[in-house]
Amino acid sequence: MNAIDHWTMPRRRFETLAVIGAGAFGTALSAAAARAGLAVRLFGRNAETVDEINRDRLNTAYLGDTVLPDGIQAFTEIEDALQGAEAALLVVPSAGIRDAARAMRAVCRPLMPVVICAKGVEPSTGLLLSDVVREEMPGHPVAALSGPTFADEIAADLPTTVTIAAALAPGEALDTGLAARLALSLSAGSFRAYVSDDLTGVEIGGAMKNVIAIACGISRGAGFRANMTAALITRGLAEMTQLATELGGRADTISGLSGLGDLTLTCSSEQSRNLRFGLQLGGGAKREQTFDGAPVIVEGVRNSVSVTDLARRHGLTLPICEAVRAIVHDDADIVSTLGLLWARPLEAESHEIDVTIRHPNASEAREKIEGLIG
Repeated sequence: MNAIDHWTMPRRRFETLAVIGAGAFGTALSAAAARAGLAVRLFGRNAETVDEINRDRLNTAYLGDTVLPDGIQAFTEIEDALQGAEAALLVVPSAGIRDAARAMRAVCRPLMPVVICAKGVEPSTGLLLSDVVREEMPGHPVAALSGPTFADEIAADLPTTVTIAAALAPGEALDTGLAARLALSLSAGSFRAYVSDDLTGVEIGGAMKNVIAIACGISRGAGFRANMTAALITRGLAEMTQLATELGGRADTISGLSGLGDLTLTCSSEQSRNLRFGLQLGGGAKREQTFDGAPVIVEGVRNSVSVTDLARRHGLTLPICEAVRAIVHDDADIVSTLGLLWARPLEAESHEIDVTIRHPNASEAREKIEGLIG
């Protein structure tokens, strides 16, 4: 999982950047890059959206009346967007990463760095998205951009921080690697990038935070309040740390922007689709009834399966993620699932301490949780 991209570079900015995906996040990152002085070539499938961006500096379908800066040129052909690009941000839903990378491989220049801006684990393979891109685009350096970001705030030029992670080649220093070059290219005005060499930790944080956000939404929707939310965020962070370190990531990465920062944002604001989805489930809606039946992409739905499958393969149990999976995919009863979660055996707070104690009042705890919901 910690493959090294054997590619070194001088510490200098990129000048031309392709952005693959003209949704809210892709367009917002395009705006940040343009404000930093880069020439941005944005690919979008919808011709009307592309025309609107080029003509009016707007993407009303995703960003309302926020005016985009000059410096963004949009295209409906991926080959045109990649023409002359020195690096590419891959900003499509996690389910589309493999197909997008395959399409890019056929038309982009050799060794062009690819920055993954989606968050997830591929269900069929258990691969992190960086490994998916490496399979489809061998030889291309891979990085990930993650952190506590809502697209509308980036587009509106409000203060935003991200982490950019890329593995280092042997003997390479962090301040001369790919992550540093990308940070130098994108950091300007209100947009600030931090750098990391822990690609695994950054990706696991991004994949898991959406699942925990669904859990927080279910809890709130079912009528629980701040204490329960705080517990789910904190113990969810422990689950993130457990899986990340098992895969070779670092605990301090999970306590940073791409872990705790993104988790806090996603679990505390109803701008998060994952939190809103959970709120609706907790309030009694069926999965197909959420968002009034509209086909909204909720990344935590997919990741609740891929993350728990990955953990199981490594012999780990992630109780909160497992509870979300049971409720969302197995039609488990919310009342009894939360009751069982609360009645689990007592444990040490750190997963590094192997202590399990039979809950002295498991039945009472379960009945209490179930009674509060009922």
